[in-house]
Parts: sequence; C-alpha cells; structure tokens
Amino acid sequence: MSNGRALDPITFEVIQNGLASLVDEMALTVMRTAYSGVVKDAMDYSTAFCDADGEVIAQGLTIVLHLGSFPDAVAAIRKKFAGRINEGDVFILNDPYTSGGIHLPDIYVFKPVFATEQAGGRGPVKSLVGFAGCVAHHTDVGGLVPGSNSTESVEIFQEGLRIPALKLFDGGKPVEAVFDFLATNVRLPEKVLGDLRSQIASVATGERGFLQLVARYGAGELRRYTNELLDYTERRARAEIGDMPDGTWEFTDYIDADNIPDGPIAIKVRLTIAGDIIEVDFEGTTKQVPAGINSPLPFSKAGVYGAVRLVMDPAIPTSSGFNRAIRVKMPAGTVVNPVPPAACGARGITGFRVMDAVLGALAQAVPARVSADGDGGNSLITIGGYDDNGAGFAFVDFMAGARGGRPGGDGPEGVPHPGANIANIPVEIAEVEAPVRIEHYGIVPDTGGPGKHRGACAQVRRVRLMSGEATLQLRSDKRFHPPWGLQGGLAGTPSQNTLLSGSGDRDLRTMCQVPMKRGEVILHLLAGGGGWGDPLERDPQLVREDVRNEKLTVAYVLNHYGVAVDPKTFEIDEAQTRAVRAALRRARPERH
Repeated sequence: MSNGRALDPITFEVIQNGLASLVDEMALTVMRTAYSGVVKDAMDYSTAFCDADGEVIAQGLTIVLHLGSFPDAVAAIRKKFAGRINEGDVFILNDPYTSGGIHLPDIYVFKPVFATEQAGGRGPVKSLVGFAGCVAHHTDVGGLVPGSNSTESVEIFQEGLRIPALKLFDGGKPVEAVFDFLATNVRLPEKVLGDLRSQIASVATGERGFLQLVARYGAGELRRYTNELLDYTERRARAEIGDMPDGTWEFTDYIDADNIPDGPIAIKVRLTIAGDIIEVDFEGTTKQVPAGINSPLPFSKAGVYGAVRLVMDPAIPTSSGFNRAIRVKMPAGTVVNPVPPAACGARGITGFRVMDAVLGALAQAVPARVSADGDGGNSLITIGGYDDNGAGFAFVDFMAGARGGRPGGDGPEGVPHPGANIANIPVEIAEVEAPVRIEHYGIVPDTGGPGKHRGACAQVRRVRLMSGEATLQLRSDKRFHPPWGLQGGLAGTPSQNTLLSGSGDRDLRTMCQVPMKRGEVILHLLAGGGGWGDPLERDPQLVREDVRNEKLTVAYVLNHYGVAVDPKTFEIDEAQTRAVRAALRRARPERH
C-alpha cells in the first residue's frame, strides 16, 4: 500500500525494468561515444539514476565500487546548491573531501531532471524528480604521474585537479570557464574532454528515458512506485539477512603496501548479524598512510554493500533500499575513512580489500555462499610520458581476471574482481593509443590454488616501451599475502613485477613509481585465485581436463591433487591415483 491506494504489481515490475533499461542505455551511450581506452574499452565507468532525495533507484550493470557511492555525491550537490538547482543544469565533481568523490580520476557528472506535475490548487508546476548520474575514470587529471594514480603521493594536493561540486552547464548553457580550466590542467585534454562529453550525453539519455516514464505514469504516480521500490528492496534484504545465523565473526585481510615503512596494511572487520540487520565494524584497521592508497568513505562503504550483495539473491533490485539493512562503522583517520589531506589516487586496492575482508567474515557465517579469494582486484599498470614527436601519452592498463574457486565450481579465468566489472584493454587498442608493444598476454599453468574447485590461473602480460623515457607506475598486490583458500582449499600463487632491461633485470615492489627507458619491458604476473574445498576431493576427470588444456602440469596434479595422468594419452591411472591420494591424506597433520 502507498498513500492509501494499492500499487499494481504488474506496473511495479514494468517500472522497475524500465528503470533498469534506462541506466543500461546510459552505460551503452558512454561505451559508444567515449574517447579513451580506459573508458570505452576497459569500461571503467558507471551509471545510476537517483530520486529527488538522492536515493539510487536504478544502477547500470557496471562497477560495484562506484555504484554504492552515488548517494554521497548527490548529497553534496543538494547541500551546496540548495535552492539553486535548475532545469538545464549539469553538475561536475571529483573531490573526496568536499563533494562525495572517491578519487580524483573518477569524475562524476549529474543532470537534475525536472517534470511537470499538478500541485494542488496552483495548477501544473515543474519540480525536481531525480538525478541522472555517470562517473568515469579519466585518463589523466594531472598530478605526480601520467594517469594520476600515484601510489607515492603523500597528500591529495599532489594527485591532480580537485573539482568541488560545480555547475558544468548553467540553465542549459555550458560554463566555458570550467571546460577551459579542465583542459589546461590535464596532460591529455582531447581524451579527457571527449570522455566528459560522453558522460554529458549519458546523463541526457537518462533524463530523456525518465521523462518518458513520467509521460506514461505521471510524476506523482511514478514517485509512489519508486518509493515502493526502495522499500521493497529493503524488505527483501532484511528477509535474507533474517535467514542468516545470528552471531559475530571477525576477519583480517592485508594489503602488502611494500612502498611504505608501515606496510603491510591491515583491514580488520567485525561483522555482526542480529535479526534482520548486519553491522560491519572496521575498528583496528590501519591508520591512514602517507601514500595514495587511502580509500575515501563513500568508496569504502560501497565495498561493504557490494560484498554483502554477493551472498544475497541477485534478483533483489539494485537500489539504495538495500543499504538500509547494513550499518557500517569506519573510524575516521584510517585507510578506509581518511581525513584531509590524505592521498587516495590509488585507493582502488583498498576498496577491493574492504570487500575481501567482509567476504572473509561472511565465509564463516554462510560458508556455502562465499568463494575463495581471487587476484585481489585489478593490477594497474601505467606508462606515461611524451613520445618521439613530443605528444603526451598515458597507457593505463587494468589487468584482472583470476577469481577464487567457488562453492559450485572453479574460479573463472578472465573474470575480474566482483568489485570492478571492467575489462582488459585489447592489445590492438593499447598499441594504437600509446607507444607500447604487448609482447605476451596469456594464462600461466600451475598458478590456481588447489581445491575441490580450483582457483583461476594467473595471467601474464609483457609490455615494451617503444618511445623515449617514461614513468612507470604500478599498483598491484597479493605477493606477500597471496589469495587465500576456503573450506580446505589452498592459496593461489603470488603476484610478481619485473623490469626487463638490457642492463639487467630487476624485481619491482608491488607498488612503485620508476623511470622506464625505450626498449625496456615490464612483466607483470597476476596472482592466481585461491582454491575452495579439499583438493583430494576434486573429480579426477576435471584434473585430467586441466592437464589437457595446459592449465596444470602432470607433475603438479600428482603432487597437489594425487591424480596420476599419462603425459601422452592423458589417461588416468586409477590405481596409482588411489594410492597417492591415500598417502597424501596420511601425510597430513592431525586435525584437533
């Protein structure tokens, strides 16, 4: 019931699906019109539609760690521009400390949507009915390094252009000063402004789609249904939480952070389920650090919401109503809730680890719903500088795709961390857009963690610089704390960075910023996913197929799975397999 009148369930479903189509159309608009490989190929962007109060009522099929942060950004606009939000306006922001941003390369664009509705005896009036929003990771916003993702920055002032909530269009007219200021302060203005205009087209698409719904149902009636959508989402989430066991579980995950003296960084979670509420407390997490890996509060909260969402029915609508059942406590001054002037350009790794830590706690509460640990989130490889013609370039590569084994199957290769639904940039695109050559890109055998359900194998990528000197920036992880297994599964293999040079190869830290010369190669090995379940319970036929597909070697499966496979015929020696598995079980330490 709403306002004393029953809502029609069929209309409710039609509106819900109409909103979902609207935000996906917004996302497709970006993909088809963006300029940079980061946005159009890696698809590092997200779309959402918020109601007039800033509550998300629909999210595109994009990036989890973006989507949970939209309400904070809209709240900043509503607070700063109260009474001054007009039809035709478009807003822009990226600053984490004044405007609900999540790091400087992620620029938000919002378009307020106005519709005509009846206002009692006053007749028809135009009123604010929602906000169409799009956030995209821009190729560069200035700062210490090309790509603006420095792990070495010690304060946000070193990380590039901070944009408080501003009007990019005022009453339908572009604010040229803002466009000029942006173009002057970034290394690649053509790509940045091109991607920005793609976002503007996206939010215009969202406005058009929502007004079509208004035209069909009326603004007031549509509001009744979107309010019910938020309440319905909350009820569904609370019902699922209510079916989980009550209790408190703790888990600590780590970021290697070998670029700072205080590393590693601990992300501590205390998760409590009580009735239909989940409380997640991060007390004891490492204090904020003098490096660009602090995660602003909106981004960290999005990680919590995303982790809990993974263990629930995917049919629950994606709206802010879901967040009402989850209480998040993140102490100020920590890496998950930094205070100014903490740097946060490479905060993605911390957002990933927030999700992983929450999942580690949930694995104890609902073990049949949580997968083993994966690659820890995409590795970020940036090579930037000026080519032989003096033109600036920035190769920004998101390398991902080694998930952990799942309760119902192996970890898939090539599928990114659930917090970031992005793709590896195609080799051909990378080589056209920057003076680099991708010399090797593939799967590495014997790297997925052993388990009843195996972790995904690691990937390897070799990138050669083809122009003069550049700056290499790396953000990777999971070398000293490799992906953990679950329910008896074993850990995956660690990551590795190596700079290959004619003067000698050298290993690099997981996070670093170093000069790179023409002809040098960065070789990055992603971490392999952890295993789920006892490796000695794995179906020998699945082991055989892994050997045939060159994901595992004969010697490896004999040692870790106890399966004897003929290297020529790929037939299984069943007698030897039984004997080896029995011997491996006897060799295990007794469990008390």
